[in-house]
Amino acid sequence: MKKVNPWAWVPSLYFAEGVPYVIVITLSVVMYKQMGLSNGDVAFYTGWFYLPWLIKPLWSPLVGIVRTSRWWITAMQLLVGVLLAAVAFTLPLHGWLAWSMALFWLLAFSSATHDIAADGFYMQALSSGDQSFFVGIRSTFYRLATIAAEGGLLALVGLLMGRFGKTMPEESATRRAWMAALGGVAVLFVLLSLYHRFMLPRLAAAQDAAEGEAHTVSARQFFSEFWRTFVTFFQKDRMWAALLFMLLFRLPEAQLTKMSTLFLLDPLDKGGLALTAAQVGLVKGTIGVIGLTLGGILGGIVASRGGLKRWLWPMVWAISLPDIVYIWMSYAQPSSLPLIASCLFIEQFGYGFGFTAYMLFLLYYARGNYQTAHYAIATAFMAAGMMIPGMFAGYLQEIMGYRMFFIWVTACCLVTFLVAAFLRIDPEFGKKKALSRE
Repeated sequence: MKKVNPWAWVPSLYFAEGVPYVIVITLSVVMYKQMGLSNGDVAFYTGWFYLPWLIKPLWSPLVGIVRTSRWWITAMQLLVGVLLAAVAFTLPLHGWLAWSMALFWLLAFSSATHDIAADGFYMQALSSGDQSFFVGIRSTFYRLATIAAEGGLLALVGLLMGRFGKTMPEESATRRAWMAALGGVAVLFVLLSLYHRFMLPRLAAAQDAAEGEAHTVSARQFFSEFWRTFVTFFQKDRMWAALLFMLLFRLPEAQLTKMSTLFLLDPLDKGGLALTAAQVGLVKGTIGVIGLTLGGILGGIVASRGGLKRWLWPMVWAISLPDIVYIWMSYAQPSSLPLIASCLFIEQFGYGFGFTAYMLFLLYYARGNYQTAHYAIATAFMAAGMMIPGMFAGYLQEIMGYRMFFIWVTACCLVTFLVAAFLRIDPEFGKKKALSRE
């Protein structure tokens, strides 16, 4: 294997993994809101963008059998750049809504495929001890990608809207601002594809063969392997408890994710906080993501010392209780930006700390043969748990109003506690000293 320091590729790889996900799942919500869609329509239509992450197990074995993870990574990064440029070019067109949604779906497909390849490459290229060490690093750079996209890109859009708005109507200025922002990210991904073509290590033949990569296979062999990955996933011990956890642990967050952004943008008379896109980029996309990142780093540190089982319940409490800040904000409707940012920091810090338990459990469940494909299947169930509740959250909020909606979301945290209670976890899993002996 070509010796390359993991610091040369792990940070950039997970930065590249985070940006398109945030654009598809989060920034599309803001873009369509600014272009006049209702909360219910925004949540429902953009909820479909989760679909590629939901169905990615259907082609995840292909990534492990045809070509190498390294090839898929660079190819998908290049495709992401092309698709982002295409979205930008469609925005001034007459049928922009249908075209942009179709392209966003293809972008989601490319991003989901990139996720499969990146996670597989991470597990193949690093020892189990290094995987434990770099799990916090990969999460940090994934969160930095979120800051760059949700914070920096939104701030850029807000700045460009103000500048373009001086010489053209508001609607045209909005479209022009999004075109410029997405076009810039498109160029970035072409450059990332070129960078990783040279910087990703070339794995030893034995490592590629372990996942069946870089081999010519017959159709019969392919479908046999394809079927076996699914069968073995559902034959794992206490599969029913694992599926409930994957689907329902994030039920509150699945409803809160899209609506929290719309809550910040909506005017006061509709129950929102009336922030601008640039302000949302600051308080949620920057301050909030910093809290998310710090919580995730702390979660990784304590889990590596005490193990997942020891820290499961503190993490369950951490991911649940901070949701209360949205109830308070919906009643108080604070105008102080530092106060709003503080509330989002607290909520996101707790979420980042608690989400560590979720990601570690996915790695725990995927252990064994076909770990790349099994991890992809697990993350597909994660996507289903986010997609289905999130699609209807907008209509639910329109019926209930923000105050009752946030009370309902907080009540859903009881489900998080329930599914966590069903888990049975090896006390040694997650401890760095245990991982280093595997």
